[in-house]
Amino acid sequence: MLATCNQLQSLEDLRDFVNETICNHEELELGAFHMSERILTRGGEPCGLYFCIHGPRQVKFSAIWETDSNTILFYGSTGERFLKTRLINAPELAA
Repeated sequence: MLATCNQLQSLEDLRDFVNETICNHEELELGAFHMSERILTRGGEPCGLYFCIHGPRQVKFSAIWETDSNTILFYGSTGERFLKTRLINAPELAA
């Protein structure tokens, strides 16, 4: 499944989009669960962000934003990818 989104102008917009997409797919109440994130690096340079929603009963849902290909890959609790989104406009990732 591939979707396109072009309305992400800031990192906060990106966080909100990831949170909403995972919550809608997994039928979770929006904002009810903690979302953590980590900057991914390659060769000492930032290359993406890893997002993780810590759901009920210690279930985790994740997404990875790859800045090279400008895509977000969404994964369910079993690690299976359920969505790939290509961004037209994306925010800058600073180290």
